Amino acid sequence: MGWSALDNGSLLRASEATFDVLVTTDKNLRYQQNLTGRRLAIVVLHEPTWVTVRVHAEAIRLAIESLKPGEYREMTW
Repeated sequence: MGWSALDNGSLLRASEATFDVLVTTDKNLRYQQNLTGRRLAIVVLHEPTWVTVRVHAEAIRLAIESLKPGEYREMTW
């Protein structure tokens, strides 16, 4: 999407305009950005390896489906 040059604030704004949920591995996002008032739900994966994502795919899917706009959830296994 050509977003590789965007910083976190710009990335959040671009994501919010396009998507309902952002899945990220940035564990510091909530400390680095003001998430108050965001429409974008955010899911943070602590272990972003393919093996971990594959094993926990159902939990990730359920988290994404259950989040409301503006909610933040860290997935810990």
